[in-house]
Amino acid sequence: PVTGAIRHTRRNLRRWMQPNRVPTPLSFVGSSSWVQYEPKGVCLIISPWNFPFNLSFVPLVSAIAAGNTAIIKPSEMTPHSSAVIKKIVAEVFSENEVAVVEGDVETSKALLALPFNHIFFTGAPSIGKEVMKAAAEHLTSVTLELGGKSPAIIDETADLEAAARRIVRGKFANCGQICIAPDYLLVQETVQDKLLGLLKNNLTSFYGEDASLSEDYACLVNDKHFQRVKNYLEDAKAHGANIVAGGQTDAGKRYIAPTIVTNVPDHSLLMREEVFGPVLPVRSFQQLSEAIDFVNRGELPLTLSIFSKNKKNIQRVLAETSAGGTCINHAQLHFYNHDLPFGGVGNSGMGNAHGWYGFSEFSNARAVYKQNFW
Repeated sequence: PVTGAIRHTRRNLRRWMQPNRVPTPLSFVGSSSWVQYEPKGVCLIISPWNFPFNLSFVPLVSAIAAGNTAIIKPSEMTPHSSAVIKKIVAEVFSENEVAVVEGDVETSKALLALPFNHIFFTGAPSIGKEVMKAAAEHLTSVTLELGGKSPAIIDETADLEAAARRIVRGKFANCGQICIAPDYLLVQETVQDKLLGLLKNNLTSFYGEDASLSEDYACLVNDKHFQRVKNYLEDAKAHGANIVAGGQTDAGKRYIAPTIVTNVPDHSLLMREEVFGPVLPVRSFQQLSEAIDFVNRGELPLTLSIFSKNKKNIQRVLAETSAGGTCINHAQLHFYNHDLPFGGVGNSGMGNAHGWYGFSEFSNARAVYKQNFW
């Protein structure tokens, strides 16, 4: 994705940079108008730990393309990756063009106190609010790529085998530590049992009978996040949820098996908080309106997936819900199309990244009016 973003930007940057001429009203005859894109200035990119290279370098590509300088603050939770990021940047850029500043939360606070021209933050909504507060002190523009509870809706017309395979791939890669992973499933009651069976089959196909032995399965990033996800799971069990797959944990290895849970109450932590781990709650619905109402009762999600062959159902979900991005009959893949904007809405973020949208985000669209003659 990083090298793809670089190639896409190099192919299109000359066109993006061109002044964009706009029509001139008849009452302004003798004049011309256009939009000219200029750099915002010095930008701060605060990247998370779950995809440290992608979420540091893809925003940097957009920042450089728009003509800015940048400081990258990578996550202190993945210090080895941060060190490699710093090494790469030092080999390519002089420090007055792009610099990497490593450090903990106090370092981030010190950086946020500075008068940047734009801040690009990827992380949790709770931290996004703090970033926005700090930016307000200097009236700095922000791009917030956040997360939240992203649903996947599966109706009775869906290709269940494809849906199960794509959901397992999308949910359990990187041990579920992906902001665009399906956070919970809403499955039409008539096909729930069949889908659960297919999900379990795919878990075995992907990771074997014991995922702790699989070279393709990751662990939780640190003890804090391991305990957080384990607490969600234990809270759900205490409130009567059923584990239909997985559930095993090992604190020493920060291992939580790929887990599927049903009958999860609304008030449980699993349904109130973003999971960001390898636990997938599954809820059933009878009528599509129930699923739509459930999604709309929560915060606006970063992503929403709909698995269906029914065009009316697909259009209804698109018309009656809102999300930063949507996949139809797949999960997450919209992220990899550089011609699509990537971003959230409401609690899941503001502004967009990738391609033209990232270039635009790091640019000031300057209005120019020229009087040619009286």
